[in-house]
Amino acid sequence: MTPASIAPVPKSCAIERIPLPHAFQRPRKRITSPADLEKLHASPAGREFLGFVVALSEAIIGHKLSDPCVESAATAALVEILGTMSRWVDDIPPATQAARYGNPAYREWHARLEQEGPGLIASLIPPELLEQGRGGGSSSGIAPVIQELFPYLEDSFGNATRIDYGTGHEANFAAFLLCLAKIGVFSREDYQALVSRVFVRYLDLMRKLQTTYWMEPAGSHGVWGLDDYHFLPFIFGAAQLVNHKHMRPKSIHNQDILDNFSGEFLYLGCVRFVKQVKKGPLAEHSPMIDDISGVASWAKVHSGMLKMYRAEVLDKVPIMQHFLFGSLIAFD
Repeated sequence: MTPASIAPVPKSCAIERIPLPHAFQRPRKRITSPADLEKLHASPAGREFLGFVVALSEAIIGHKLSDPCVESAATAALVEILGTMSRWVDDIPPATQAARYGNPAYREWHARLEQEGPGLIASLIPPELLEQGRGGGSSSGIAPVIQELFPYLEDSFGNATRIDYGTGHEANFAAFLLCLAKIGVFSREDYQALVSRVFVRYLDLMRKLQTTYWMEPAGSHGVWGLDDYHFLPFIFGAAQLVNHKHMRPKSIHNQDILDNFSGEFLYLGCVRFVKQVKKGPLAEHSPMIDDISGVASWAKVHSGMLKMYRAEVLDKVPIMQHFLFGSLIAFD
């Protein structure tokens, strides 16, 4: 048995809105050792982050992506921001080069994110938070709340130096959503839309970036990993299929099911995308996905994915050394 298989299933938790006034701070990296990870997992911040991921997955249980849900103005605004960033890819074509991976045009896209991103996310922030701390010694002129929030978004789309992307960057996007929940932009009634509208738009953008600029997989386990780039859509996708009347984990081997339902179920979309970008039988290039298809139920897949996320992402120093901590997600 692996440690992940005998570990308890992570539980969801309520996200408390911060009291005002609040002293925001620019987040920074704090994880350098296994001891730091132990400290994180024993802390309120560690439990809250994983609990937030669990809560998002629970909100999508039994729902197709197109199912009606609460769509707040903030949700719509964030979807539009991601749409704007997607259009930048259209404006910045890949450079001609011999190498397949690591197209340098990605750096131009990322530079545009650095330049325009803080202004874009300002539209999400309550006015009273934007004004708080302004003129309090900041030389940048950027509101302290933006100075704390934007680094999470900036690091959600990969590394401009290495032109790579992995589950650590994906975790920072989840952290960005958590921070927005902590400042009151989102509440629990928004969680279904955060998966079916916002995260889906983020995933679409990431796949566009990955296949346009051929970003290197960061921290990939290669053939023995779940996926070269992502983990969260497998968690959310398994949750969607819990108690489904007809589809079972083994249904991923039915190409008609993948073709007809991948637009409604994230897990099927992930498998279909993997099969499109990798050649050969699934059992050869993605044996873990193939093995999981033998699990008896989607409920077991979902709980297993949550335990695996803790063990294979949140408990790995090479991944979590890039995670950011500030006042909203505090390391201390």
